Amino acid sequence: MSRGSDQEKSEPATPKRLQEMREKGQVAKSREVPSVAVLIASLLVFYFLGSTMFKQLMDLMQWVFTSSGSLQIKEANIQWLLIELLGRGLKVLAPLLIALVAMGLVSNYLQVGFLFSFQSIVPKFSKLDPLKGFAKMFSKQTLVELVKNIFKVMIVGCVAYFTVKGELNHIVPLMDMEVWSILSYIGGVCFKIMLRTCWVLVVLALLDYVFQRWDFQQEAKMTKQEVKDEFKQREGDPLIRSRVRQAQKEMAKRRMMESVPKADVVITNPSHLAIALEYNAQQMTAPKVTAKGTRLMAERIKEIARQNQVPIVENKPLAQALFGSVEVGQEIPMVFYKAVAETLSYVYRLKNKRMLYDSPN
Repeated sequence: MSRGSDQEKSEPATPKRLQEMREKGQVAKSREVPSVAVLIASLLVFYFLGSTMFKQLMDLMQWVFTSSGSLQIKEANIQWLLIELLGRGLKVLAPLLIALVAMGLVSNYLQVGFLFSFQSIVPKFSKLDPLKGFAKMFSKQTLVELVKNIFKVMIVGCVAYFTVKGELNHIVPLMDMEVWSILSYIGGVCFKIMLRTCWVLVVLALLDYVFQRWDFQQEAKMTKQEVKDEFKQREGDPLIRSRVRQAQKEMAKRRMMESVPKADVVITNPSHLAIALEYNAQQMTAPKVTAKGTRLMAERIKEIARQNQVPIVENKPLAQALFGSVEVGQEIPMVFYKAVAETLSYVYRLKNKRMLYDSPN
């Protein structure tokens, strides 16, 4: 495979790459989802609390006009007047503001979870490059946004047109109705237009969210070389890992050889295998393999055993069975109890005879 094909982003993003992008504030998120959510929230607030908010607004305007004729604005009361106006205004808008903020936070949380990143707002001089800015104006993302905005304007226009067209028969009778009835009718028509528009925009937001996730996954893809580099960074350099494993093996061999002098018997094959067994009836439930090896390692085990007067017993079937089924540090399985017990009994008899022979008369 050529190096050029290795540079193609053909591999899915790894969890580490996705986490790094998330820390930079780069996530799959649609702007249409919070926009539609805020629109629906405002629509619900006006539907259920519109009359209350309108009454509060009328009370505020009445208070302003009533006070304007008698209140003298001076340096002493200007602060109180501003605070009073701000408090009454916030009281009118509080339900709407709370609903918009809550819906905006919830819609964003459902898309990306809890995310707070300073890296996305840090100023970068690379963003001031006019060539990159000009290229960004004609990017795929910009084209998608343009088509999407045109489509939204067309949708709102069509919904408004067909809704008003359906209400033409009710416009003429409005001339005989009172002002409040006319305003109520116009508000109902506006609500109907917004409601129908919301349904269409919800579908558009869902499609845009799917597209943004797909586009993010394509953007987050990695080249084969990037995947290899990340694997090396995570796992370490292969040469270093090999040296570490070699050092661990050497340490394990050294510990194994140090345990041979404590063994009760070394069972051989006779020349290819050597297995050292240790048994302490007070501390062990069964004999334990303390060392084993083949060829040169087996010769080294036997050499250490001779130097420390550890008995060496030749038993080819038992040596082969123990070497293939029991690891160093493990106790022997029950199936070997009888054969090992016979070997240890033979060894103990030899030791007793030797002790009797070596003891003074």
